[in-house]
Amino acid sequence: MRILFIGGTGVISSAVSQLLIENGHELYLLNRGNNSIEGAIPLISDINDEAKVADLIKNLNFDCVADFIAFVPEHLQRDYRLFKDKTKQFIFVSSASVYQKPLSHYVVTEATPLANPYWEYSRNKIACEDYLMKLYRDEQFPVTIVRPSHTYGERSVPVGIHGKNGSWQVIKRMMEGKRVIIHGDGASLWTMTHNSDFAKGFAGLIGNIHALGEAVQITSDETLTWNQIYESIARALNVPLKKITLPSEILDIAGGYDFAGGLFGDKAVSVVFDNKKLKRLVPGFTATKRFDEGVKETIDYILSHPEYQKEDPEFDYWCDHLIEALKCAIAQVLKEKGI
Repeated sequence: MRILFIGGTGVISSAVSQLLIENGHELYLLNRGNNSIEGAIPLISDINDEAKVADLIKNLNFDCVADFIAFVPEHLQRDYRLFKDKTKQFIFVSSASVYQKPLSHYVVTEATPLANPYWEYSRNKIACEDYLMKLYRDEQFPVTIVRPSHTYGERSVPVGIHGKNGSWQVIKRMMEGKRVIIHGDGASLWTMTHNSDFAKGFAGLIGNIHALGEAVQITSDETLTWNQIYESIARALNVPLKKITLPSEILDIAGGYDFAGGLFGDKAVSVVFDNKKLKRLVPGFTATKRFDEGVKETIDYILSHPEYQKEDPEFDYWCDHLIEALKCAIAQVLKEKGI
């Protein structure tokens, strides 16, 4: 098949790109050219330069076009103008954070209502889905919506709380024997999906006539608590886990970082994903990369690639300051109780 990815080199999309090339598909990547995938055909342009993109694809038609970097309806309006007569399928990468918060039931299916009052990112994704489904109903535009949850690869260790430079500073704190912060009590349920598993599900939806007009979530079936997630990371580093748990409300009001959307609108909510729909559409799909195995591979890769060890002294100080403030508060309470 001839396939076009808008983006195609990110954490999620790079694994799909590699799998499709391995399977012999003709894959075009439309991006600014800052990164590449061996075997893919580059189309170098900013997707927002609509005239240039139209010229690049004027002699091309595709079996599938997938946009990994659309975040607001205006992005998809542009895509519709460019590709409405040039593809047999259009895949929009949405987010599992679109599901209602708080959840009416912790088991999430594609039928779970969409509503997230805590996170503008998620509300924009919902608006994108609404726009595309209207095109599907009114114009027969061949849409498939994909909803990934917390998906990771070799370049970054997935954690719940981190600073502006990513998760490396959390890993560095563990290695230095410092405490790391876990939101809530660490007992809420979460799902981590390795990008190689996500790629298998995504590839199975491409060219799949039964996926047209459908929204499909792609996640692992493995459910973990956040305590288990951090414990797995510490074990992979071969260090003891030194943690401190703090209510999400405290983390949000502590200053310096806006955690409201990422916590109340996503990670602080217990979620278990039901992937029956994906398995019906892609028979044989199974996520096979257990988190403790996948995160060990990620850590080994990052430790051997210094370019992914981006330090964040501001976040490190924020953690130390918040932990010290909590210690002082506890000491004051104990003093008042005469303990």
